[in-house]
Amino acid sequence: MGVNFAPTAAARGRHDNSRERVVLVGVSTRAQDPATTAQHLAELERLAFSAGADVAGTMTQNRTTFDPATLLGQGKVRELAELCEAHNVDKIVFDDDLSPGQAKRLEELTERFILDRSGLILDIFARQARTREAKLQVEIAQLEYLIPRLTKMWAHLERQGGGIGTLGPGETQLETDRRIARTRLAKLRRELADLETSRSEQGKRRRSDAFSVALAGYTNAGKSTLLNSLTGAKVLAQDRLFSTLDATTRKLWVGNDAPECTLSDTVGFIRKLPHHLVASFRSTLRVVDEADLVLHLVDGSDKFRDEEMRVARDLLDELCGDTVPRIVVFNKADLLDAPDRESMAIHFPHALSVSASTREGFETLRAAIHAEAMAWKRSRAAKADKQLEQAVENLDWNAA
Repeated sequence: MGVNFAPTAAARGRHDNSRERVVLVGVSTRAQDPATTAQHLAELERLAFSAGADVAGTMTQNRTTFDPATLLGQGKVRELAELCEAHNVDKIVFDDDLSPGQAKRLEELTERFILDRSGLILDIFARQARTREAKLQVEIAQLEYLIPRLTKMWAHLERQGGGIGTLGPGETQLETDRRIARTRLAKLRRELADLETSRSEQGKRRRSDAFSVALAGYTNAGKSTLLNSLTGAKVLAQDRLFSTLDATTRKLWVGNDAPECTLSDTVGFIRKLPHHLVASFRSTLRVVDEADLVLHLVDGSDKFRDEEMRVARDLLDELCGDTVPRIVVFNKADLLDAPDRESMAIHFPHALSVSASTREGFETLRAAIHAEAMAWKRSRAAKADKQLEQAVENLDWNAA
């Protein structure tokens, strides 16, 4: 059993004093080997950067199982506290989710603010939320995450819905805080439900005769860039995780004989995505379930491509099962050399390869969407003919 601390490249150079400094912590167990832990920590570093933090270093430990009290074990936690003091670290971020008790104990031992991966992702979502719907979804997920972790941190909510007379008989302050938070959560859920109903009705009116295509996949696969390149849109596209939270829909041309088509960008997926975020953003992700075709976009140049494909595929299965046709599309083909392209073609013979930046492969992609759209058009026509025949039969039967 050992522990390793490695300063990151950014930490070894100059850093911005205005940004918080954090240490990332990962634990390898019998269920997760060190290589996988390193992979997850590399992604966690990108998440921390997206949240506006400088990563001072990463700490890893090999254990048989997690310590139930502090994940690392108290001796190693003391080492972690000393490292934080030596490297002027403000916060500690664990790659694995912590129970409220574990987080509290770690804060006591390290005298540092403790965050886990779910909390970090929620923080990024809160920073990126722009529309009223996104803000509601994020706040609901945050409350569901924070209510079990309340430690007299909600006094400010009393100004929104309480004050004199809100303290029930025999209630402690903590019980009052939790009651205030749950009241706020119920109010937000009702508001989001009303907004979802309104959006659903508007969506039904808009898409009655349009073939809808949804872009889905791992975060930072290039969905927004592809949407812009295919449709001429000017959606924000950044090289950072979760730059898009709200679904964006634009018209898509795939051929003069094709029905009207729309293309929608959606929030990206990520491993260990907090379940409360999936639930809260289900209305935004509904565009995937209601699509006529899903383009599963994959960063073909990412060295962790296969696992990212699996994570996205599992979430797509959860959202829409096998009811919606899917096409796997490897993006960033311009970053691949010839051997990589050949290997991809062998292992994924039915997938397409494109570059959203150089527009390579766009003709093939449009042709594939066109084929699906024409099949959808024929299916709708056949269904309409059948309904007409049934109506005529009913008329004849009634006349007789």
